Amino acid sequence: MRGVRQIYPFTRPPELDTDKRTRVPVIIVGAGPIGMAMGLDLDLQGIPNIILDDDNKVSIGSRAICWAKRALEVVDRLGCGERMLDKGVTWNLGKVFFGDRKDPVYGFNMLEEEEQQFPGFINLQQYYAEEYLIDEIDKRELTSIRWENEVTAVSQGDEGATLSVSTPEGKYQIDCDYVVAADGARSPLRKMLGFDFGGETFQDHFLIADIKMKAEFPAERWFWFDPPFNRGQSALLHKQPDDVWRLDFQLGWDIDREEELKSEKVSERIHAMLGDDFEFDFEWVSIYTFQCRRMDRFVHDRIIFTGDAAHLVSPFGARGANSGLQDVDNLGWKLALILQGKAPARLLESYNDERIAAAKENILNSTRATDFITPKSEVSRIFRDATLELADEFEFARRFVNSGRLSIPTILDDSTLNTEDHDSFDSKLVPGSPAIDAPVKINGKESWFLKSIGNNFTGVYFARQGANAPEGAAQLEHDDIPVNTLVVSDMDVAGSGLLLDHKGLLKQRLDGQPGTYYLFRPDQHVVARWREFDSQAVRDAVARATMQAH
Repeated sequence: MRGVRQIYPFTRPPELDTDKRTRVPVIIVGAGPIGMAMGLDLDLQGIPNIILDDDNKVSIGSRAICWAKRALEVVDRLGCGERMLDKGVTWNLGKVFFGDRKDPVYGFNMLEEEEQQFPGFINLQQYYAEEYLIDEIDKRELTSIRWENEVTAVSQGDEGATLSVSTPEGKYQIDCDYVVAADGARSPLRKMLGFDFGGETFQDHFLIADIKMKAEFPAERWFWFDPPFNRGQSALLHKQPDDVWRLDFQLGWDIDREEELKSEKVSERIHAMLGDDFEFDFEWVSIYTFQCRRMDRFVHDRIIFTGDAAHLVSPFGARGANSGLQDVDNLGWKLALILQGKAPARLLESYNDERIAAAKENILNSTRATDFITPKSEVSRIFRDATLELADEFEFARRFVNSGRLSIPTILDDSTLNTEDHDSFDSKLVPGSPAIDAPVKINGKESWFLKSIGNNFTGVYFARQGANAPEGAAQLEHDDIPVNTLVVSDMDVAGSGLLLDHKGLLKQRLDGQPGTYYLFRPDQHVVARWREFDSQAVRDAVARATMQAH
């Protein structure tokens, strides 16, 4: 196991020393990656918040290791993206093997369009991500973590919520406007409130073995169906930082867990996979089963559920933490506008609707992947194996190979917050799509498009000539919900809010003909786009996106 985990000190809460009740805008329950990201997002929006956690350490073992491009873009906005990228193992390529074949029958690239700040994926142990988020929170004034503060009860009313908290030095109560539940798959908060968590448990077991070894395998995702070292089952190999490797073996349902976890049994499996010459040390070993579940609703008046507390998927496709970070991205700006009195509380219904749609998509993909990896009948197995055989030679069959459809962000094209296209575009960035990155220059310095659009509504205008913003754009900056307009030009001139599209990739990816104007939400999703700028149309789109127009 990786050295001794850092202990984060318990600090006596001020509520234990006064009869006066504290009230904060938001209390977050759970200091995992999702809870801490939520705190940082609210901090950026100017919303004070407290994170409560019953533990005082980061997670044990590697746990979540695969961080998708969109998740990295989210944490970059929160201040941790580059640090995670620097430490993580970058990969874009995946390969699928079948039977005794030495060569892959199928391969894929998770970064279809090159020249973006972040790769398709990085592999990074969850404990590193948590440590980086803690370090970032320590720099902030509006967010704090209270370690060893266990929530034992919660109640809510028209004006807010009250939490009862137990600590090593006593109990207290604290009030807030909203509670964000980020307390994981077993969510004590969800159980306290008696909410359903419906879904399916899959009857299979998988062995995770994180081992430390020197190996020259490439930084790619390798997945095997029916390999000679695990007949009739599947296996997975991933590289992590610090010479740690994730090995994953399908075991089947009827197993002796205690026997399978014995070090000599795990070593036998590893040597069968890698060869007898490999020397390694164990970092973490675990056996897991998995479920696909979700709550019927994520928003319950003053209590909002996120991450695994709201929805749970199988690990195939790395959709757990990645989708949880997209929950955070979706929720933060909406809560902020509501608490600032700039949007009605019903805006939270859009979080409920948009993230349930994403959860349904993730569960569907996870279930399909599970059914392909672990066929439920002999007919399904014959179909699976025939697909793999054909994929070796025929392109059409490769579309059906499913070793875990890997996490990509949901396109919210059915969202009521969108403004429908009325102009023609040759770009896949329809309203509801997350922005795509591209290299730009700002005042002569290399940068990235997504670094330019941050925590507010942002317009992106492709200049007709020179580097002039459209008439009327400056006035939008002074609205109650301001819109800052960035000007995209192919002329290298200095100017605030000017993006030099020096490689032409931003124009290409957004179909940015001269005069085109895109409006992005604070979570970097497209709200609307036009071929001609119209300040009233922009204001109407902002009103719709914040439910002022309903």
